Amino acid sequence: MRAGTRQTRRPRGRHRPAAALIPAIHPRGTNVGGLLRYLFGPGKAEEHVNPHLIAAWSGPSQLPSLEPPTHASGRHDIRPLARLLEQPVRAGRNPPQKFVWHASVRNHITDRVLSDSQWAHIAAEIVAAVGIAPHGDPDAVRWVAVRHADDHIHIVATLVRQDGETAWAWNERLKAQTAARDLEQRYGLYQVGPVDHTSHRRPTAAEQNKSRWQGKAEIPRDRLRREVRAAAAAATDENDFVNRLQAAGLLVRLRHSTINPDEVTGYAVGLPDHHTNAGDTVWYGGGRLAPDLTLPRLRQRWTTGPCATPPEGTQRLGRPGVRHRTNAFRRATASATSSAHYFEAANPASGEHDIASLAEAAADLLASTARAFEGRKSGPLTEASETFDRAAREPHQRRLRHLHPEAGHLRAMSRLIAAMGRLTSNDDTAAALQLVLRMSMIADNLAEFREAQNSLHQAKAARLAAARLRMIASNTAADPLAPRSAAAPAPVVFERDHTQGHVL
Repeated sequence: MRAGTRQTRRPRGRHRPAAALIPAIHPRGTNVGGLLRYLFGPGKAEEHVNPHLIAAWSGPSQLPSLEPPTHASGRHDIRPLARLLEQPVRAGRNPPQKFVWHASVRNHITDRVLSDSQWAHIAAEIVAAVGIAPHGDPDAVRWVAVRHADDHIHIVATLVRQDGETAWAWNERLKAQTAARDLEQRYGLYQVGPVDHTSHRRPTAAEQNKSRWQGKAEIPRDRLRREVRAAAAAATDENDFVNRLQAAGLLVRLRHSTINPDEVTGYAVGLPDHHTNAGDTVWYGGGRLAPDLTLPRLRQRWTTGPCATPPEGTQRLGRPGVRHRTNAFRRATASATSSAHYFEAANPASGEHDIASLAEAAADLLASTARAFEGRKSGPLTEASETFDRAAREPHQRRLRHLHPEAGHLRAMSRLIAAMGRLTSNDDTAAALQLVLRMSMIADNLAEFREAQNSLHQAKAARLAAARLRMIASNTAADPLAPRSAAAPAPVVFERDHTQGHVL
């Protein structure tokens, strides 16, 4: 064992859940013995059960001789196995400083329990796919797979081949995920489809811990994303967008071009009470909140045109009455109905851009509706709106070439509802519920369209959004005043959304 080297970073606490057969590539390290000691140990909370080898570079026949022996105390002696894994590194030509490669692979909570031999095959396919141990290569790196739970394994390898050359494992995350998609189909496991970069960034562990320590009811990143989405759905242009953010109590910082100082190329938002330890404001660019909240993507929403113009009455309404608010929701429902009919008749091949523009506009309309129901505090409808927003996002490689006319009408209705403010009576609540039900139909149609595109993440998000919207509408219909009560939101409880997945 090399003295004075730093130990490979270990997973902290419980392993984070994955959306399906997802390989997580951990940071490389220098202490293979320390990593093996952890994997064959009891774990942080005694969660490791019966740790044992299921696969190795030398084949299944050698597993009994490689298995770390168990002392009378119950501890495993990992030193012989660690020395074998390190031998190529010690004999290698100019080995890398961080030579320990570590990956964990977990399947979905709904999947059946796989056997050791099945997990062994999965491990062999992963190391072959990333290029460190190709099939049939006798000089590949040495590696082992350890299992200490029903639903996941760990793969440990040293990145020096047995012929002395270094294995670099370029682009390993993408290659491992591609192999995982094939293995999901081969074993009939829960499938999530290819990574499409449409999921928004989740709060990090540091953000969650800091918010908990400071006693904040909501993580700043989540609050900022909700406020930016609401402002974008209601705004008519960039100036209106910035004004709405500032009116919501957010700090806004514009980024200017280094070539043309008068050109604005981006923005960042922050909260007055969210600082670093040094007292500086913590800023979040739009792209750090969600893929579709960058300034270029928002500008696409505000493209001028006859259909993008807000309807009469959306500006300077003062204090709209119940009748005006009810009529606004009825008009929005009529527009959503027309869009739903187009969804049903659309051809996935020829109508891709039309559907994309309609879906994004419908997401804006739902965001404004959620704000009218629940105000600035998050609630069930706001969560359903964010799930629908995920289903409506287009991957980075897809760009909208034109705007469907009905999409302009939907965005105009979004601005109209935003201008009307909060719901105040049973009449406008009933009209809003009709719109929520119509949006559930759009979500169902969008799910079918995404499935035809093989966009499985977005299809599952659309299905989940549709179910949530229907549940909210039925619960709220029984108690129309519930959505307007910040202290007692509609009592809807949902299961964890596994469609969000991890973007590695």
